[in-house]
This record gives sequence, structure tokens and C-alpha cells, in this order.
Amino acid sequence: MQQELIKRILSSFLLIPLVIFFVFKGGIIFILFILACLIISFYEWHSISKNKKYQIFGYIFLSLSFFTAYKLISYGGDNKHFVFILFICILTDIGGYIFGKLFKGPKISKISPKKTYSGMIGSLFFSILIILIIVNFSGVFSNINMTSINLILLIIIISLVSQIGDFTISYFKRLSKIKNSGKLIPGHGGLLDRIDGMIFAFPFSYICFSLGIFNL
Repeated sequence: MQQELIKRILSSFLLIPLVIFFVFKGGIIFILFILACLIISFYEWHSISKNKKYQIFGYIFLSLSFFTAYKLISYGGDNKHFVFILFICILTDIGGYIFGKLFKGPKISKISPKKTYSGMIGSLFFSILIILIIVNFSGVFSNINMTSINLILLIIIISLVSQIGDFTISYFKRLSKIKNSGKLIPGHGGLLDRIDGMIFAFPFSYICFSLGIFNL
């Protein structure tokens, strides 16, 4: 477990700055980055859903998901919406992993045997705590125009959607009797293992923002 944790931490230290670099670069560089991730996701989904009737629906969903991620990078004239959702998904993953390992406890479902209720609660708590600290004590999200209650509600909803995405991909992996979608990222597995929550959170958030349900 310790070796896995070390690999996970090192991978995160490399991946997060890399993703942020592409996000803030924007333009053609970000488009190429998104396309590369989409192609890798297609490849990994193929290995998960090989010879399954639902395979085509996965390709369609991934295409729509990455398209909404692309749309969010400049939604409202800046990358605030994209970065906000990205941060919540990353913090959800980190919080779930830390709290799940520390407190353990009852499992949520056999679909994803490592997921615990303590991890789920930790995901929500960690996301809310860190985002509120960032909003109140840094200039990263200084242009967010939401009350604290609405902001916390939005964080909770996106975090839960991200966790549903995690369970959904785990379900399909379990159907195919594989542990990870690939071996691309040490300590994480494949790309889909890392972005399973994001590919659900981005389209859901884009719909909410477009319909005016929430407005940053």
C-alpha cells in the first residue's frame, strides 16, 4: 500500500501541473491535449468494452464529454468554469483516497470494493474545505459571484457526480473482469481510471451552467 501511495503522489505532482499548463495555455495546444486524451480514452474504453453491445454508447458519451470540456475552457470568456470543476474532481479523488485509507469502515458497494462511506464523506468534506480556502484566501477564483451556501451546494453536487462517474467506470471494468483501464499512469492505472469522475462532471456542469441552474 505504501508503494502504491508513493506512486500515486508522485504521479499527481507531475500530472496536475502538466494539466494546468495546457489549460492556461489554451488555444490549439489545449485542443491537441484534449484530442490526445480523447484518443487514449477511446483506446482504453475499447479494452474495457470489447465485444460488448454497449461499446458504441461509450464512444458517443466520451465524445460528448470531451466536447463539453472543450466548451467550458472558454465558457463566459475565461477558463474559470473549467478550472473550478477540475479542482473539485481532483480534490474529490484525493479526499476519498485519504479518508478511505485513514478511517476505512463499511464498503459502499461490491461494484468498487475499495470505496467506503468514510471515503465518500471525506471526498465531500475535503472538496468543500479546500475550495472555500482557495476562494477566500487566494485570487484563483476571486471572480466567483455566489453565496457561500450556493457555492457549497454546487461543490457537493459536482463532487457527487464525480463519484458516480467513478462507480460507473468501475462497474464496466467489473463486467469485463479487469482492475484498471490501462497502465499509463503509475499508481492510478489508465487515463480513464484518473478521469472517470471528470468525464461525468464536465457534461453535467456544462448543462447546469447553460440552463442557468448555477452561475459562477
